[in-house]
Amino acid sequence: MKIKIRLQELLDERNISQRQLALMVDMRPGTINALCRGTTDRIYISTLEQICKALNIHIHELIDMEDK
Repeated sequence: MKIKIRLQELLDERNISQRQLALMVDMRPGTINALCRGTTDRIYISTLEQICKALNIHIHELIDMEDK
């Protein structure tokens, strides 16, 4: 199984740009962009917590499991 971060989908649903989210969570825009594109192979739990808090979602809404 592959873990997928649904960040770009969630941002699109809420009409929030990657840059706006980066400002909301005080992170580098490049970090948010890598998460949206799925090009990162590791992420801190605290980063996921910050994103979930900013978007007012639960972790299971952000992370999805895909069959390969």
